[in-house]
Amino acid sequence: MGTDTVRPAADDADVTARRREQRGWYFYDWACSVYSTSVLTVFLGPYLTEIAKAAADPEGYVHPLGVPVRAGSFFAYTVSASVILSVFVMPLAAAAADRTGRKKPLLAVAAYVGAAATAAMFFLDGDRYLLGGFLLIVANASLAVSMVLYNSFLPQIAPPEERDAVSSRGWAFGYAAGALVLVADLVLFLAHDGFGVSEGTAVRICLASAGVWWGAFTLVPLKRLRDRRMPPSGAGAAPRGGRQQLRATVRDMRRHPHTLAFLLAYLVYNDGVQTVISQASVYGSEELGLGQSTLIVAVLLVQVLAVAGALTMGRLARTYGAKRTILGSLAAWTVTIGAGYFLPAGAPAWFFVLAAGIGLVLGGTQALSRSLFSHLVPRGKEAEYFSAYEISDRGMAWLGPLIFGLTYQLTGSYRDAIVSLVAFFLLGFALLARVPVRRAVRDAGNPVPRRI
Repeated sequence: MGTDTVRPAADDADVTARRREQRGWYFYDWACSVYSTSVLTVFLGPYLTEIAKAAADPEGYVHPLGVPVRAGSFFAYTVSASVILSVFVMPLAAAAADRTGRKKPLLAVAAYVGAAATAAMFFLDGDRYLLGGFLLIVANASLAVSMVLYNSFLPQIAPPEERDAVSSRGWAFGYAAGALVLVADLVLFLAHDGFGVSEGTAVRICLASAGVWWGAFTLVPLKRLRDRRMPPSGAGAAPRGGRQQLRATVRDMRRHPHTLAFLLAYLVYNDGVQTVISQASVYGSEELGLGQSTLIVAVLLVQVLAVAGALTMGRLARTYGAKRTILGSLAAWTVTIGAGYFLPAGAPAWFFVLAAGIGLVLGGTQALSRSLFSHLVPRGKEAEYFSAYEISDRGMAWLGPLIFGLTYQLTGSYRDAIVSLVAFFLLGFALLARVPVRRAVRDAGNPVPRRI
């Protein structure tokens, strides 16, 4: 009888502690998503492109490290360079996290390096395109490393039946923060004269404020998340270099071929997602001739609808399973991006329709992919496996921007560049459809949820 009266109180305490930790976890999405929205998606692409054009020669080329690059392609190439660097850095951070169990200190370092680089974008003016490229590379690589560590907490703070919902709420928090900050950015940008600053200065304030926001709200997860020491077998092995560690992780994943198959599918379709995120503003400004205020409103629309989309798709996953819901979202991506090719120039209303379509599927695709993968990770190797996931998420998302930039360089048309991204969603759909996710969960040694 005494045992029966004590156990519920202990269980209630465990649930309360888990909920508190989950709420703290959500706040890293709240902190860092403003960078992805305000900096990478809205302001930096068009602004850095204009700075590169100001530094270009009469033929329209800049020459970083002596290499001739069309000014309009510089931003896309820089994004590619940043994610290639991430491939070498992320496995090192992940191995250190799993080996020592100290994820929070590593998360703090990555977050604050990225936040500092973003805040330093305030000094990006004139023809300092090389400074802009350098800060973008540092910030993007830091974000990628921090997301490895952040995502690796998910299997530890949420039991299998909660993960779709917890992951979806995290993405919803991120998109809500992005929408909130974009409203402030829009006010500053549109009324910059009233604030006594130039348009360029307003953009630089928007860029820098994203770094301040990132750093400030990172304090919440650092306070609430707790490290757990669960080293995998072989944790005492000598540290490897980034390339060696990545090879070791892939070798280990070969024992879980269905997990590897999921990562391949995710690598392909997420490359398309990340390219849309980073290049949509360039497409809108350069090809469709839309002003910065129109782009901000469009991205704000994406943010608001992505909150609803992430939560709605999380509920759909409870009924149909995460895999089927993701496949449905990929079909919607294919139709939406294909339609983007036909958008008329100078017509904001149609661009808003495109933004609405992207917003409804964006958050759910990302949230459910993260939670689905968490079921495929062997216990004790969360950071190591999530480094491979993050390489698929950001670290290998160089091919899309590279193709986008090359297509524009060869054809001079951003329409041709945007329609090339449809192939990523079609191929990703085909690869994901072939993955037996229930068998993959069992092979990883995890309990299989009723719906997956």
